[in-house]
Amino acid sequence: MHVPLKKLVAATLFAAGLSALATPAFANITPQQSAQIIKGFSETSVTDFRGFLGTLAKGDLGKTNDVGPAISSFLNNKTLSADQQNEINRLLGIYTRVKYGKAALETLRELVEIPTFNVDGLPQYKNPEFLKIADKIQALAKAFNLNFRNVDNRVYEISLEGSGDEVVGVHAHADVVPVTPENWVLKDGTKLDPFKVTLIGDRMYGRGTEDDKNGIVVALYAMKVIKEEKLPLARTFKLLVDTTEETSGDAIPYYFEHNPVPHYNLALDGGYPVVIAEKGSGTVMATFAVRKGDGKGAEIIALTGGKATNQIPSASVATLVSDKPAELAASLQTAGAAYAKDNGGNFEVAAAVVGNDVKLTVTGVSAHSSEPESGVNPVARMLGLIHSVDGKIALKHNHITDAARYAADNWGLDYLGGKLGVGFSDAFMGPLTTSLTLISQDDKAFKLAVNLRVPKGKSPEALKAQLEQKLSAWDKQSHVAVTFTYAVEAPMYRNPEGEWVKALLAVATENLGMAHEFGTSAGATSVHDLPNGVQFGLARPEVKYTGHTDGEFKTVEQFLLDLQIVTEMMGRVGQLPKL
Repeated sequence: MHVPLKKLVAATLFAAGLSALATPAFANITPQQSAQIIKGFSETSVTDFRGFLGTLAKGDLGKTNDVGPAISSFLNNKTLSADQQNEINRLLGIYTRVKYGKAALETLRELVEIPTFNVDGLPQYKNPEFLKIADKIQALAKAFNLNFRNVDNRVYEISLEGSGDEVVGVHAHADVVPVTPENWVLKDGTKLDPFKVTLIGDRMYGRGTEDDKNGIVVALYAMKVIKEEKLPLARTFKLLVDTTEETSGDAIPYYFEHNPVPHYNLALDGGYPVVIAEKGSGTVMATFAVRKGDGKGAEIIALTGGKATNQIPSASVATLVSDKPAELAASLQTAGAAYAKDNGGNFEVAAAVVGNDVKLTVTGVSAHSSEPESGVNPVARMLGLIHSVDGKIALKHNHITDAARYAADNWGLDYLGGKLGVGFSDAFMGPLTTSLTLISQDDKAFKLAVNLRVPKGKSPEALKAQLEQKLSAWDKQSHVAVTFTYAVEAPMYRNPEGEWVKALLAVATENLGMAHEFGTSAGATSVHDLPNGVQFGLARPEVKYTGHTDGEFKTVEQFLLDLQIVTEMMGRVGQLPKL
């Protein structure tokens, strides 16, 4: 029987994957060699994968004992060893980066320009911006010859079909956290548009470049290459694009009410190399009834914080009214400078008269609330400053001074729960963290959130009971009119067994030059409660995570490396004989 050449090549690749041994196999291509290959090609110098390999085989690297035999065997349709199969998949990742790197960067730019953040009072599935990004992703899937389904505008499903019954769910999300545009200013004064990709050096600034539109893009292009090269798979991949990951988190559960749960699940929304444990997230929400200020002096009428419970902003601004604004601003400036000096000196305090008001600004360092140690929380410092000057500077007492007293007494500047006495730690997952984040206010209530990240070692019920006991005791003693609500999720911990997690670990660590060790994360993803769920990038643990921060960015180099890694991962996991 005559077999068309391309089909024969695909069959050889598939057979080699199915014959792979259970023992770990390695791709003998170093990051340095990968960089050498990439340097020697451009998008216009390659047409297809076989042509790329043929050109490579004629070069210096192809002639070495490292990958020359694998390329030769593949091009001559011979059965590959497990190591050779992995080398071919590594080269597939490099090819994808060379061929489609520029196109993928352009797609990321287009997705960032769609402002898919939560709008109060409007469900995500009715938000026109989500309809717009759904149309964009559908158009890409159609162009890439991939199957697309919009599941009631909750989840966008893109499928790459395999021959077996198993399904690997690849999770990313289209929603982003809100922005405070005035905070998107670089140290040199450069103003950024959060919903335009601004390239400065190697950094692509824009909301969603890191969290998590980059994940959508690299997965789509990885699927595109495997599809167009007709590389058969032993299992199906489904890219599930969530729309409520940053808010209610109800889209994925809705999807699974109507569709089967994938057998294996990985999130492109966390850390490299393979994260097998996620802290549980939680919130202590304190609600203060809005009340008219009593006493004499200036009154704080507004206060800003994070736009979401999981966001530490770069600045917090208090607005005060006074009969003597210039005198008040001078007093606050002096007190603020002393407060900053006494509390680490790693943040700035500025007071200025603006119109008839006084604006008091505390500027820290923005961070994701799961990594409070990587930032300097201006919300905690603002509340601490307000409480410290109360009595030294005449202030009327209202709901905001009540909140400042509560924050200073119970949380302070510590983010480990030490002041309240609820701190604990796990040897692998690390400590409980507590971050003052979201502030919201309407005519009736002023709300202040503390975001929790909870390791294993204490049950959610036990932690909630401890928080309630300590805060109730403080409330009785302080006589502050406040109500508390508590929510604590259990942490996730996976036993890292199976050929698929070994493959994930090998792909990430070999490409990134990282230790061959599983990781843990303080951030929760869509796979938290799913079977066989792990994180597979796309952030490097040794680099500060910029998702949720003011001035979020992704470097071009890391984005292209992610594209390379995710393509290799799909090729390798897709062809394993057993997961």
